[in-house]
Amino acid sequence: MKYYLIAGEASGDLHASHLMAALKEEDAQAEFRFFGGDKMQAQGGTLVSHYKDLAYMGFIDVALHLRTILKGMKHCKEDIVAWSPNVVILVDYPGFNLKMARFLHDNTQIPVFYYISPKIWAWKEGRIKDIRRNVNQMFSILPFEVEFYEQKHHYPIHYVGNPTVDEVDAFLKANPMDAEGFRQAAGLDSRPLIALLAGSRKQEIRDNLPRMIQAAQPLTTAYQLVLAAAPGISNDYYAQCLQGANVKVLYGQTYHILRYATAALVTSGTATLEAALFRVPQVVCYYMKTGRFASLVRKFMLKIPYISLVNLVADKEVVPELVAHQMTVKNTRQHLLSILPGREARENQLAGYELMAQRLGAPGAPKRAAQQMVRILLQR
Repeated sequence: MKYYLIAGEASGDLHASHLMAALKEEDAQAEFRFFGGDKMQAQGGTLVSHYKDLAYMGFIDVALHLRTILKGMKHCKEDIVAWSPNVVILVDYPGFNLKMARFLHDNTQIPVFYYISPKIWAWKEGRIKDIRRNVNQMFSILPFEVEFYEQKHHYPIHYVGNPTVDEVDAFLKANPMDAEGFRQAAGLDSRPLIALLAGSRKQEIRDNLPRMIQAAQPLTTAYQLVLAAAPGISNDYYAQCLQGANVKVLYGQTYHILRYATAALVTSGTATLEAALFRVPQVVCYYMKTGRFASLVRKFMLKIPYISLVNLVADKEVVPELVAHQMTVKNTRQHLLSILPGREARENQLAGYELMAQRLGAPGAPKRAAQQMVRILLQR
């Protein structure tokens, strides 16, 4: 069968690539065409457009690049219709993908599957109407989404497990512990690591990374700072944010960094789950220039008590969240100090991680999703 996938950022590219690998196991005749990235391209098929060409965040960035975004959307619609796949699989990226779902529902007979739900349980809950109308099947990767969709909105979904569990599990099996080998290959010294994961978009990085560095800088006598660089972000851009600080920047080494890190400063997102699954105590940081106003608006806009996936899955505060005006250098440093070895907060986080992992379930999410997708398509 022919599968058309749309992923709009680095994490979507990663998860979609594993789904593609699983689909090939279930369907020996699988053909792929996609909007995505390098990891999807490595699975074969045709890369129509790279996600970095459309990855804009925030009202201003979107407004400045609106012509590019609309052109990309038009090209995607035309390409799908011309190729006529058996299914279109949308991967997160709701601003773009929900518009594609509406177009496909209104203009074609192509079924729409959604893998990794938009976070409508956090904001824009009204999008459930679009999902109910335009999405044929939803494949969820977060356990609390089942209650949200099925009990609150009476929309049946498939919980398949979380692909990050698979990705971390596969990495640990394929990479035996070799701290000294990693240090030598990465050009690191013998000091323990503090990992910096500052997001995958330029705006996130610009807003958060300098503050992370300032918060951790006094610890650099005993620790070394290592930045897990996002694909698609140039070294020159990172250099502007680092402003000469002594931080080791490593590309394509996020899991290696987390495996050997003592603690981490993490911008909210999938990275919070990754750090937790590697059992790295963390402080979740998400600075916004609007500061106190953003914090005030958050109370009215967000429908959830937490912003990190770790806390949402555990249904309690496992990791501290410093959002908007709360993410000051002083607060970040204070929380970072509290999760270093020998501190009670560190042990509490590690215990909370076990609860979170239990709720996420066992590895096998891409395989379970692929099996269900192929079965549903064959029954049509």
